[in-house]
Amino acid sequence: MRDSPAPSAAASSVTALYCAPPSSRADLFLPGTAGDFSLSASLSACTLLYEGAVEPMQIDVDPQEDPQNAPDVNYVVENPTLDLEQYAASYSGLMRIERLQFIADHCPPLRVEALKMALSFVQRTFNVDVYEDIHRKLSEATRELQNAPDAIPESGVEPPPLDTAWVEATRKKALLKLEKLDTDLKNYKGNSIKESIRRGHDDLGDHYLDCGDLSNALKCYSRARDYCTSAKHVINMCLNVIKVSVYLQNWSHVLSYVSKAESTPEIAEQRGERDSQTQAILTKLKCAAGLAELAARKYKQAAKCFLLASFDHCDFPELLSPSNVAVYGGLCALATFDRQELQRNSSSEESGACSSFKLFLELEPQVRDIIFKFYESKYASCLKMLDEMKDNLLLDMYLAPHVRTLYTQIRNRALIQYFSPYVSADMRKMATAFNTTVAALEDELTQLILEGLINARIDSHSKILYARDVDQRSTTFEKSLLMGKEFQRRAKAMILRAAVLRNQIHVKVGSGGAGGGQAHAHPQLTAVSPPQSPPREGSQGELTPANSQSRMSTNM
Repeated sequence: MRDSPAPSAAASSVTALYCAPPSSRADLFLPGTAGDFSLSASLSACTLLYEGAVEPMQIDVDPQEDPQNAPDVNYVVENPTLDLEQYAASYSGLMRIERLQFIADHCPPLRVEALKMALSFVQRTFNVDVYEDIHRKLSEATRELQNAPDAIPESGVEPPPLDTAWVEATRKKALLKLEKLDTDLKNYKGNSIKESIRRGHDDLGDHYLDCGDLSNALKCYSRARDYCTSAKHVINMCLNVIKVSVYLQNWSHVLSYVSKAESTPEIAEQRGERDSQTQAILTKLKCAAGLAELAARKYKQAAKCFLLASFDHCDFPELLSPSNVAVYGGLCALATFDRQELQRNSSSEESGACSSFKLFLELEPQVRDIIFKFYESKYASCLKMLDEMKDNLLLDMYLAPHVRTLYTQIRNRALIQYFSPYVSADMRKMATAFNTTVAALEDELTQLILEGLINARIDSHSKILYARDVDQRSTTFEKSLLMGKEFQRRAKAMILRAAVLRNQIHVKVGSGGAGGGQAHAHPQLTAVSPPQSPPREGSQGELTPANSQSRMSTNM
């Protein structure tokens, strides 16, 4: 595919018109003061501008499938404002090492420092392979730093030597511990004690995780399921599997085990106020589910999951920190929530979940201010603050692939909300409000109109955006008819329910077993009379639908 010539703003508008469906081409642009906008002239201009370029139908693809929208994995961040030591202290275990490695891969200014910190942390584990890999990267990074044109002579930047003694000793210790745990597990199985077998599988899974063998760790944690004797054991098993599945980025597995944990009686049967331990478990489950939904690009579901996390019980450093909950939940909410949802869920104090998320936002004042600016329709300052924190977001291993998509959705939502109360809007003033040029704004609005997100038309000559004329009379009649039909349906349902309750009718499914009872292949409607006083002596009593059949058979 050869490169197309870079189009101008007018060419972009014409291209959008050319690519639009036939029914919408004539309504996209309004006639300007200079004369009517001719469709045939537009097509001719488009042909001249794009002569020899790729046909529009060849590049008109689904945005989710467009390779240009795929996350860039080779980007570089040059100006981060990240406190690396404080950032690393928010995590533990393998998550701390993986996040530091991710920063080292994408941020040259912090590469050496991040690798040194990761090297010191990995020496507290049995993960020898990762230690050797990090040491190799650190050696390469220090050599590049020393060979840089602006390198300071005798700066003292030297990689630590490879600790071969530690490598050999750690491998022996890991092997000895593995043999011991395996022997203990065999003994437990010989004694047939379920609790001991479950703990043995968990200990073995912990050891494999400490060695960096995620596949075997997942197998051991999963095998513990057969030996769980209480709901608490099942929840612990699910949390272990969820943790390893997040490391493996097996997101369907994460959601599956979150659902299993939430369906246990200890979680599902509790209503209202929950104890501290249950709240801590639920927060871990919601955070894991939010990560999985974020990875699946279901941003609204991810935002709802993060909003349900409890600030007082958010202690899950193996996966994410409270600051991550604030950033992930805040950005996903901005990208997907409408104005009412944003006010109700992120900036109000009406419910416990909202007030808890406000506590998360206090950890990230910049995200909190962005949400408030967006809600107050101060879009220029909101988008400016988003750009200021973009570099730090690109160093987050779970959020980085979604930054561009989230930013685009937030900007589009801001454009939609800005225009929603107006019949017409001056695009020059609109461009000033969004800190952009009129030509760039026109391209954005054209795309939103073609996608059906804004119901408007563009006067390209006068630079005015007009809302489409809607027949309010016919729209009101349609709504009235729909409301009338809905009211009629509900009224009939209420009358039917009242009649059923008045006659005490219930659905009874006949059993097909033995004992002389009659088998019914379909539900049987039975009218049950209210309980009556015992019949007087010598009286046969009243016949009811429930006992008439038995009385008739007796008389016969």
